[in-house]
Amino acid sequence: MSTRIDEIVEQLKTLTLLEASELVTKIEDTFGVDASASGGGMMVMPTADGGDAGSTEEKTEFDLVLEDVPADKKIAILKVVRTLTGLGLKEAKELVESAPKQIKDNMPKEAAEDAKKQIEEAGGKVTLK
Repeated sequence: MSTRIDEIVEQLKTLTLLEASELVTKIEDTFGVDASASGGGMMVMPTADGGDAGSTEEKTEFDLVLEDVPADKKIAILKVVRTLTGLGLKEAKELVESAPKQIKDNMPKEAAEDAKKQIEEAGGKVTLK
């Protein structure tokens, strides 16, 4: 790899999850690609503007909404939310305490289901919209 690519990779390693998510969205918008289309690994596929009129698209992006946080599970859920969002302690605490609240938006299906599972295992109630 070139040194320029190595430098970019090193910069990407310093991003929080929230910043990385925003970067993916920006890349998708700028280059007209869809990073959520995957065939096992992360593939970037051009989006189809004039697709087949008879086909119905399966929803590929979901919003993760924290619906309920039991008081006795708050700390465990807070830890998961911090991991998923990259937020600081104060911001994550405010988010958890203000449930129902959207945690992340436009998540790929697999990532959204995984995040939902993590929060539910910690004791929270989550919906994907």
